[in-house]
Amino acid sequence: MKMKTFAIAILGALTFALPLSFLAHCQIPCGIFDDGARFALMLEHVDTIEKSMKQIEELGRAEKPNWNQIVRWVNNKEDHADQLSEIATHYFMAQRVKPPKGADAAAQEKYVKEITLLHGIVVSAMKAKQTTDLQHCANLRKNIEAFKKSYLTKPS
Repeated sequence: MKMKTFAIAILGALTFALPLSFLAHCQIPCGIFDDGARFALMLEHVDTIEKSMKQIEELGRAEKPNWNQIVRWVNNKEDHADQLSEIATHYFMAQRVKPPKGADAAAQEKYVKEITLLHGIVVSAMKAKQTTDLQHCANLRKNIEAFKKSYLTKPS
């Protein structure tokens, strides 16, 4: 009986954990990266955050606001901001952007620029969670594009 209960518990845990495992990029040295997909996903998260902000504002102006829908859009906005922050920190900062070796001033400048841009992405994502100010989405797009340009440019 205990074995059957244990097997059911394991099966239940796997049912919920496996779909989530495909959303994250592990932090083991597998060497499998798709930077282009991450950039596209980051911009998709910004689009979703922006749409959520607009829906929250629109629904909030109604004579009788549908609070359930507003809460759902707020949760959606916050979830996508968190996912965007995770890509910036767990994928790029932890795994992809490496400090330069040696005293190469240009490589050091590129590194500092990219870390600064990633920090700006994380801060703007946090601010997007806190408000419905569309300027945060504009800042996110600007920082993502600037980071992408720097990141994809080989040091001279």
